[in-house]
Amino acid sequence: MCLTCFVGCGKSEDLTKVKVSEVARSLFYAPQYAAINKGYFKDEGLDIELTTAQGADKVTAAVLSGDSDIGFCGPEATIYVKQGGEKDYPVNFAQITKRDGSFLVGRKDDAKSFKYSDLKGKHIIAGRAGGVPEMTLEYVLKKNGLDLKKDVKMDTSIQFAAMAGTFVGGTGDYVALFEPSATEVEANKQGYVLKSIGEESGEVPYTVYNAKKSFIKDNPEIIQKFTNAVQKGLDYVQTASSEEIADQIKDFFPDNDKETLVKVIDRYKDIDAWKDTPVLTKDSFDRLQEIMSEAGQLDKKADYKDLVNTTFAQKAK
Repeated sequence: MCLTCFVGCGKSEDLTKVKVSEVARSLFYAPQYAAINKGYFKDEGLDIELTTAQGADKVTAAVLSGDSDIGFCGPEATIYVKQGGEKDYPVNFAQITKRDGSFLVGRKDDAKSFKYSDLKGKHIIAGRAGGVPEMTLEYVLKKNGLDLKKDVKMDTSIQFAAMAGTFVGGTGDYVALFEPSATEVEANKQGYVLKSIGEESGEVPYTVYNAKKSFIKDNPEIIQKFTNAVQKGLDYVQTASSEEIADQIKDFFPDNDKETLVKVIDRYKDIDAWKDTPVLTKDSFDRLQEIMSEAGQLDKKADYKDLVNTTFAQKAK
């Protein structure tokens, strides 16, 4: 289900409405919210209508159906669609996040002593099978010597939006959570942040903007203007303080106080979560496909040139 969450920058007959579907509402996407609230899209002549789809599969469905012009999710979704035989498949054109934004949360406050080997014999709420969060977690566990079939129980049965609530309700020993959910759970002493999964996994094109080939071909000016605003959002979060960023994006997180927002933004700054430029590189795209292959979700690698268009990001840069 898509929930309309925010319409950016006011309305004007001079602005072109662009419908954007985001994979989740998370502080991980602070550059996007800052770009909307600071008027960067409006400056480019665009009126952003943002909806939250709760899942990359739902974002892709919205883009393919035309309910959304632009999708914002992991590029793995575009690979699945392309390899499924879709002719007018989504193409990735601008990247915001460059590593996994989730954190491993456990039931004990032992972050200083925690080792991934502590997960042996444990039940982990991991996310949707085939999604980048779940596959990246698998990659990190394997990297740390764990056998996913013998050493841990990877629970992929829980919907993304229900993962925190399920863990708090007593299911599982550990859970991989995005922000602000991880910090909320920790603040209530219902769990404790132990590790940044993204810090361990290395750089991957974690969250990317995409649009159907036909939309990009027919609307290159819109895509360029959109990417220009994205670049401005990235520039802003690289230079602004966490307090300043929190003030700019607080409207998107009405249930969180400023202290929580600042803490989470600090956490993402510490792991170098955001790109300097929206260019999606071939090296990072290949690393993502390596992660997908190791997770058993990719039989044949996709061609970077088919699924990535850096023209707009290069000009914005």
